Amino acid sequence: MKAIIPVAGAGTKLRPHTYTQPKALIPIAGKTILGFIVEQLHEAGINEFIFIVGYLGDKIHDFVKQTYPHLTCHVVFQNERQGTGHAIELTKSLVGDDEVFVVLGDTICEYDVKEVVQSPYSMLGVKKVDDPRNFGVAEVDDENNIVHVVEKPAIPKSNLALVGLYKIKETQFLFECLHHIFTHDIKSHGEYNLTDALDCMIKRGANFKIFKVKNWFDCGKKESLLESNATLLKKFGGVVAEDIQQENAIIIPPVSIGSGCTLKNCIIGPHVAVGANSTIMASIVRDSIIGSYATLDEVVVDNSLIGSDAVVKGLSRSLNIGDNTEIDFG
Repeated sequence: MKAIIPVAGAGTKLRPHTYTQPKALIPIAGKTILGFIVEQLHEAGINEFIFIVGYLGDKIHDFVKQTYPHLTCHVVFQNERQGTGHAIELTKSLVGDDEVFVVLGDTICEYDVKEVVQSPYSMLGVKKVDDPRNFGVAEVDDENNIVHVVEKPAIPKSNLALVGLYKIKETQFLFECLHHIFTHDIKSHGEYNLTDALDCMIKRGANFKIFKVKNWFDCGKKESLLESNATLLKKFGGVVAEDIQQENAIIIPPVSIGSGCTLKNCIIGPHVAVGANSTIMASIVRDSIIGSYATLDEVVVDNSLIGSDAVVKGLSRSLNIGDNTEIDFG
Protein backbone atom coordinates (compact mmCIF):
# COMPACT_ATOMS: atom_id res chain seq x y z
CA MET A 1 0.00 0.00 0.00
CA LYS A 2 1.12 3.54 -0.82
CA ALA A 3 0.10 6.69 0.99
CA ILE A 4 -0.89 9.78 -0.99
CA ILE A 5 -0.76 13.06 0.94
CA PRO A 6 -2.00 16.20 -0.88
CA VAL A 7 -0.29 19.27 0.63
CA ALA A 8 -0.64 21.80 -2.20
CA GLY A 9 -3.06 24.17 -0.46
CA ALA A 10 -2.12 27.77 0.36
CA GLY A 11 -3.59 27.67 3.90
CA THR A 12 -5.09 31.15 3.62
CA LYS A 13 -6.89 30.95 6.98
CA LEU A 14 -3.54 30.63 8.77
CA ARG A 15 -1.98 33.72 7.27
CA PRO A 16 0.41 35.44 7.88
CA HIS A 17 2.19 32.19 8.84
CA THR A 18 1.48 30.46 5.55
CA TYR A 19 3.03 33.28 3.52
CA THR A 20 6.41 31.75 4.40
CA GLN A 21 5.57 28.25 5.64
CA PRO A 22 3.36 25.56 4.10
CA LYS A 23 0.36 24.78 6.27
CA ALA A 24 1.49 21.16 6.62
CA LEU A 25 4.71 22.32 8.29
CA ILE A 26 3.04 24.51 10.90
CA PRO A 27 4.25 23.25 14.32
CA ILE A 28 1.83 21.58 16.71
CA ALA A 29 2.55 19.73 19.96
CA GLY A 30 6.25 19.44 19.22
CA LYS A 31 5.86 18.11 15.67
CA THR A 32 4.48 19.37 12.39
CA ILE A 33 1.03 18.59 11.04
CA LEU A 34 2.66 16.54 8.28
CA GLY A 35 4.90 14.79 10.82
CA PHE A 36 1.89 13.50 12.75
CA ILE A 37 0.36 12.10 9.56
CA VAL A 38 3.48 10.40 8.21
CA GLU A 39 4.41 8.82 11.54
CA GLN A 40 0.88 7.48 12.06
CA LEU A 41 0.90 5.78 8.67
CA HIS A 42 4.48 4.51 8.95
CA GLU A 43 3.73 2.89 12.33
CA ALA A 44 0.87 1.05 10.61
CA GLY A 45 3.28 -0.42 8.08
CA ILE A 46 3.22 2.02 5.16
CA ASN A 47 6.71 2.79 3.84
CA GLU A 48 6.06 4.49 0.51
CA PHE A 49 4.62 8.00 0.32
CA ILE A 50 3.56 10.31 -2.50
CA PHE A 51 3.36 14.00 -1.56
CA ILE A 52 1.40 16.31 -3.86
CA VAL A 53 2.86 19.79 -3.44
CA GLY A 54 2.29 23.21 -4.91
CA TYR A 55 2.57 26.40 -2.89
CA LEU A 56 6.00 26.49 -1.16
CA GLY A 57 6.45 22.90 -2.32
CA ASP A 58 10.24 23.04 -2.08
CA LYS A 59 9.96 23.38 1.70
CA ILE A 60 7.84 20.22 1.85
CA HIS A 61 10.37 18.41 -0.33
CA ASP A 62 13.27 19.48 1.91
CA PHE A 63 11.41 18.53 5.09
CA VAL A 64 10.56 15.06 3.80
CA LYS A 65 14.07 14.44 2.50
CA GLN A 66 15.73 15.47 5.77
CA THR A 67 13.22 13.96 8.20
CA TYR A 68 12.35 10.65 6.56
CA PRO A 69 15.43 9.39 4.66
CA HIS A 70 14.45 5.82 5.61
CA LEU A 71 11.14 6.01 3.71
CA THR A 72 10.48 5.84 -0.02
CA CYS A 73 9.12 9.29 -0.84
CA HIS A 74 7.97 10.81 -4.12
CA VAL A 75 7.05 14.44 -4.71
CA VAL A 76 4.54 15.46 -7.39
CA PHE A 77 3.92 19.13 -8.21
CA GLN A 78 0.36 20.34 -8.76
CA ASN A 79 1.02 23.54 -10.67
CA GLU A 80 -2.65 24.37 -11.13
CA ARG A 81 -4.93 23.95 -8.12
CA GLN A 82 -8.00 22.34 -9.66
CA GLY A 83 -9.17 20.29 -6.69
CA THR A 84 -8.39 17.06 -4.86
CA GLY A 85 -9.49 14.90 -7.79
CA HIS A 86 -7.02 16.62 -10.08
CA ALA A 87 -4.29 16.23 -7.44
CA ILE A 88 -4.83 12.48 -7.07
CA GLU A 89 -4.88 11.96 -10.84
CA LEU A 90 -1.32 13.32 -11.02
CA THR A 91 -0.09 10.28 -9.04
CA LYS A 92 -1.39 7.65 -11.49
CA SER A 93 2.00 6.60 -12.87
CA LEU A 94 3.47 6.24 -9.36
CA VAL A 95 0.54 4.30 -7.91
CA GLY A 96 0.30 1.58 -10.54
CA ASP A 97 -1.94 -1.26 -9.30
CA ASP A 98 -1.18 -0.79 -5.59
CA GLU A 99 -3.76 0.04 -2.98
CA VAL A 100 -3.63 3.60 -1.70
CA PHE A 101 -4.41 5.45 1.50
CA VAL A 102 -5.17 9.09 0.73
CA VAL A 103 -4.79 11.43 3.72
CA LEU A 104 -5.34 15.15 3.27
CA GLY A 105 -2.31 17.07 4.51
CA ASP A 106 -4.17 18.99 7.21
CA THR A 107 -5.97 15.99 8.69
CA ILE A 108 -4.81 14.80 12.12
CA CYS A 109 -7.20 12.16 13.40
CA GLU A 110 -7.20 9.54 16.14
CA TYR A 111 -8.26 6.10 14.86
CA ASP A 112 -7.00 2.53 14.58
CA VAL A 113 -4.73 3.00 11.58
CA LYS A 114 -3.56 -0.63 11.43
CA GLU A 115 -7.13 -1.93 11.43
CA VAL A 116 -8.03 0.33 8.51
CA VAL A 117 -4.87 -0.49 6.55
CA GLN A 118 -5.40 -4.24 7.00
CA SER A 119 -9.14 -4.17 6.25
CA PRO A 120 -10.24 -6.15 3.16
CA TYR A 121 -12.57 -3.28 2.23
CA SER A 122 -12.17 0.17 0.77
CA MET A 123 -12.98 2.55 3.61
CA LEU A 124 -13.67 6.24 4.20
CA GLY A 125 -13.13 7.97 7.55
CA VAL A 126 -16.13 9.85 8.97
CA LYS A 127 -17.21 11.73 12.05
CA LYS A 128 -20.62 13.03 13.07
CA VAL A 129 -20.84 16.83 12.97
CA ASP A 130 -23.57 19.30 13.83
CA ASP A 131 -23.46 21.12 10.49
CA PRO A 132 -22.14 18.96 7.62
CA ARG A 133 -22.72 21.56 4.89
CA ASN A 134 -19.04 22.55 4.81
CA PHE A 135 -17.79 18.96 4.38
CA GLY A 136 -18.01 16.00 2.10
CA VAL A 137 -20.88 13.87 3.40
CA ALA A 138 -21.39 10.09 3.35
CA GLU A 139 -24.79 8.39 3.27
CA VAL A 140 -24.80 4.78 4.51
CA ASP A 141 -27.13 1.80 4.73
CA ASP A 142 -27.84 -0.38 7.79
CA GLU A 143 -24.62 -2.37 7.29
CA ASN A 144 -22.36 0.72 7.11
CA ASN A 145 -21.96 0.38 3.36
CA ILE A 146 -21.66 3.78 1.72
CA VAL A 147 -24.40 4.36 -0.85
CA HIS A 148 -23.63 7.96 -1.79
CA VAL A 149 -21.04 10.68 -1.12
CA VAL A 150 -21.45 14.35 -1.98
CA GLU A 151 -19.25 17.40 -1.52
CA LYS A 152 -20.67 20.22 0.67
CA PRO A 153 -24.37 19.57 0.06
CA ALA A 154 -26.78 22.47 0.59
CA ILE A 155 -29.29 20.09 2.19
CA PRO A 156 -27.34 17.19 3.76
CA LYS A 157 -29.11 13.84 4.12
CA SER A 158 -26.52 12.65 6.65
CA ASN A 159 -24.41 14.16 9.43
CA LEU A 160 -21.43 11.88 8.68
CA ALA A 161 -18.67 14.22 7.50
CA LEU A 162 -15.75 12.88 5.48
CA VAL A 163 -12.63 13.76 7.48
CA GLY A 164 -10.05 13.41 4.68
CA LEU A 165 -9.10 9.72 5.12
CA TYR A 166 -9.64 7.50 2.07
CA LYS A 167 -8.41 3.89 1.90
CA ILE A 168 -8.95 2.64 -1.67
CA LYS A 169 -8.30 -0.91 -2.89
CA GLU A 170 -9.54 -0.61 -6.50
CA THR A 171 -7.09 2.03 -7.69
CA GLN A 172 -7.57 1.36 -11.41
CA PHE A 173 -11.28 1.85 -10.84
CA LEU A 174 -10.48 5.14 -9.06
CA PHE A 175 -8.43 6.49 -11.98
CA GLU A 176 -11.14 5.45 -14.43
CA CYS A 177 -13.66 7.50 -12.48
CA LEU A 178 -11.25 10.42 -12.21
CA HIS A 179 -10.92 10.30 -16.00
CA HIS A 180 -14.74 10.23 -16.20
CA ILE A 181 -15.22 13.40 -14.16
CA PHE A 182 -12.53 15.20 -16.22
CA THR A 183 -13.93 14.21 -19.62
CA HIS A 184 -17.47 15.12 -18.54
CA ASP A 185 -16.28 18.25 -16.70
CA ILE A 186 -17.98 17.20 -13.46
CA LYS A 187 -17.09 19.77 -10.81
CA SER A 188 -18.24 20.58 -7.29
CA HIS A 189 -17.86 24.18 -6.21
CA GLY A 190 -15.66 24.91 -9.22
CA GLU A 191 -13.16 22.08 -8.67
CA TYR A 192 -12.59 18.45 -9.63
CA ASN A 193 -13.21 16.79 -6.28
CA LEU A 194 -12.12 13.35 -5.13
CA THR A 195 -15.59 13.01 -3.60
CA ASP A 196 -17.18 13.01 -7.08
CA ALA A 197 -14.80 10.28 -8.29
CA LEU A 198 -15.61 8.16 -5.22
CA ASP A 199 -19.34 8.60 -5.86
CA CYS A 200 -18.75 7.50 -9.46
CA MET A 201 -17.05 4.34 -8.13
CA ILE A 202 -19.97 3.63 -5.77
CA LYS A 203 -22.54 4.08 -8.55
CA ARG A 204 -20.57 1.61 -10.69
CA GLY A 205 -20.57 -1.05 -7.99
CA ALA A 206 -17.51 -0.39 -5.79
CA ASN A 207 -18.03 -1.32 -2.14
CA PHE A 208 -16.99 1.25 0.46
CA LYS A 209 -17.47 1.02 4.20
CA ILE A 210 -17.11 3.76 6.79
CA PHE A 211 -14.82 3.85 9.79
CA LYS A 212 -15.39 6.38 12.54
CA VAL A 213 -12.52 8.44 13.92
CA LYS A 214 -12.35 8.98 17.67
CA ASN A 215 -11.02 12.51 17.44
CA TRP A 216 -10.54 14.96 14.60
CA PHE A 217 -8.01 17.71 15.30
CA ASP A 218 -8.78 20.86 13.34
CA CYS A 219 -5.65 22.74 12.24
CA GLY A 220 -7.30 25.14 9.83
CA LYS A 221 -7.38 28.38 11.84
CA LYS A 222 -5.38 29.95 14.65
CA GLU A 223 -8.01 29.29 17.33
CA SER A 224 -8.64 25.67 16.38
CA LEU A 225 -4.90 25.02 15.88
CA LEU A 226 -4.17 26.21 19.44
CA GLU A 227 -7.03 24.11 20.79
CA SER A 228 -5.71 21.04 18.94
CA ASN A 229 -2.20 21.76 20.22
CA ALA A 230 -3.50 21.74 23.81
CA THR A 231 -5.51 18.55 23.27
CA LEU A 232 -2.59 16.68 21.69
CA LEU A 233 -0.20 17.78 24.44
CA LYS A 234 -2.65 16.58 27.11
CA LYS A 235 -3.23 13.30 25.31
CA PHE A 236 0.32 12.35 24.34
CA GLY A 237 2.36 14.53 26.68
CA GLY A 238 5.09 16.88 25.59
CA VAL A 239 8.82 16.39 25.24
CA VAL A 240 11.30 18.81 26.79
CA ALA A 241 14.70 18.57 25.11
CA GLU A 242 17.57 17.62 27.39
CA ASP A 243 19.91 20.32 26.11
CA ILE A 244 17.80 23.37 26.98
CA GLN A 245 19.39 26.01 29.21
CA GLN A 246 17.31 26.98 32.25
CA GLU A 247 17.75 29.70 34.83
CA ASN A 248 14.91 30.34 37.28
CA ALA A 249 12.46 28.83 34.82
CA ILE A 250 9.22 27.15 35.84
CA ILE A 251 7.73 24.64 33.41
CA ILE A 252 4.07 23.66 33.87
CA PRO A 253 3.22 20.54 31.83
CA PRO A 254 2.11 19.54 29.34
CA VAL A 255 4.58 21.42 27.17
CA SER A 256 6.93 20.65 24.30
CA ILE A 257 10.24 22.52 24.18
CA GLY A 258 12.67 22.03 21.32
CA SER A 259 16.40 21.51 21.36
CA GLY A 260 18.73 24.44 22.04
CA CYS A 261 16.20 26.68 23.79
CA THR A 262 17.17 29.17 26.51
CA LEU A 263 14.70 29.87 29.33
CA LYS A 264 15.48 32.55 31.94
CA ASN A 265 13.24 33.94 34.70
CA CYS A 266 10.10 32.70 32.98
CA ILE A 267 7.02 30.54 33.39
CA ILE A 268 6.18 28.22 30.48
CA GLY A 269 2.91 26.31 30.31
CA PRO A 270 0.54 24.72 30.34
CA HIS A 271 -0.23 23.82 26.71
CA VAL A 272 2.80 25.45 25.12
CA ALA A 273 4.90 24.21 22.19
CA VAL A 274 8.23 25.95 21.64
CA GLY A 275 10.39 25.33 18.56
CA ALA A 276 14.12 24.69 18.60
CA ASN A 277 16.69 27.37 19.50
CA SER A 278 14.19 29.88 20.87
CA THR A 279 14.90 32.24 23.77
CA ILE A 280 12.31 33.20 26.40
CA MET A 281 13.32 35.68 29.11
CA ALA A 282 11.37 37.36 31.92
CA SER A 283 8.10 36.18 30.37
CA ILE A 284 4.99 34.13 31.00
CA VAL A 285 3.77 31.90 28.16
CA ARG A 286 0.67 29.71 28.20
CA ASP A 287 -1.71 28.13 25.66
CA SER A 288 0.53 29.12 22.74
CA ILE A 289 2.75 27.89 19.91
CA ILE A 290 6.16 29.54 19.50
CA GLY A 291 8.25 28.88 16.39
CA SER A 292 11.97 28.13 16.13
CA TYR A 293 14.64 30.79 16.68
CA ALA A 294 12.05 33.11 18.24
CA THR A 295 12.82 35.56 21.06
CA LEU A 296 10.36 36.63 23.76
CA ASP A 297 11.53 39.24 26.27
CA GLU A 298 9.44 40.71 29.11
CA VAL A 299 6.06 39.67 27.72
CA VAL A 300 2.97 37.83 28.89
CA VAL A 301 1.80 35.67 26.00
CA ASP A 302 -1.53 33.83 26.09
CA ASN A 303 -3.49 32.10 23.30
CA SER A 304 -0.90 33.15 20.73
CA LEU A 305 0.71 31.77 17.58
CA ILE A 306 4.18 33.21 16.99
CA GLY A 307 6.25 32.28 13.95
CA SER A 308 9.91 31.39 13.59
CA ASP A 309 12.59 34.09 13.85
CA ALA A 310 10.08 36.46 15.45
CA VAL A 311 11.13 38.88 18.21
CA VAL A 312 8.56 40.13 20.73
CA LYS A 313 9.43 42.55 23.52
CA GLY A 314 7.24 44.17 26.20
CA LEU A 315 3.57 44.20 27.20
CA SER A 316 0.85 41.54 27.16
CA ARG A 317 -0.98 40.77 23.92
CA SER A 318 -2.78 38.00 22.06
CA LEU A 319 -0.79 37.62 18.86
CA ASN A 320 -0.91 36.05 15.41
CA ILE A 321 2.57 36.82 14.06
CA GLY A 322 4.18 35.35 10.97
CA ASP A 323 7.75 34.23 10.36
CA ASN A 324 10.65 36.72 10.21
CA THR A 325 8.72 39.35 12.18
CA GLU A 326 10.07 41.74 14.80
CA ILE A 327 7.74 43.53 17.22
CA ASP A 328 8.85 45.86 20.01
CA PHE A 329 5.96 47.14 22.12
CA GLY A 330 8.42 49.11 24.27
